[in-house]
Amino acid sequence: MFTDPIADFLTRVRNANSAGHRVVEIPASKIKKEITKILFDQGYILSYKFEETENHQGKIKIALKYDKLTKDPVIKNIQRISTPGLRKYSAADTLPRILNGLGISIVSTSHGVMTGKQAAKQNVGGELICYVY
Repeated sequence: MFTDPIADFLTRVRNANSAGHRVVEIPASKIKKEITKILFDQGYILSYKFEETENHQGKIKIALKYDKLTKDPVIKNIQRISTPGLRKYSAADTLPRILNGLGISIVSTSHGVMTGKQAAKQNVGGELICYVY
């Protein structure tokens, strides 16, 4: 049993990235699907596919992205910020900039899961899920 399924998601992606795997499979949930869509839209992963399983939970297949020349992973670091034991929230005007704008923060807001830049543009704050760069 996982106490923090989002941390498990991020750890699976991080481990597959460092091991040089092309594809990683993760048990699905609504928030994991939203995080996956954001990673794809921002160019951190190559592609993704949502599959149904017998237990109706489903799974997410993520194709990881690597640099064509150096074979280095595109995701250098993916870090969990808000945990079940210590929630971290940020107002719209105090959302952090990651690597001076080169990375992204993923925020769970009342308008859904989005990047920190989108949340600041819509003037909504929320729970800081993770940083990606």
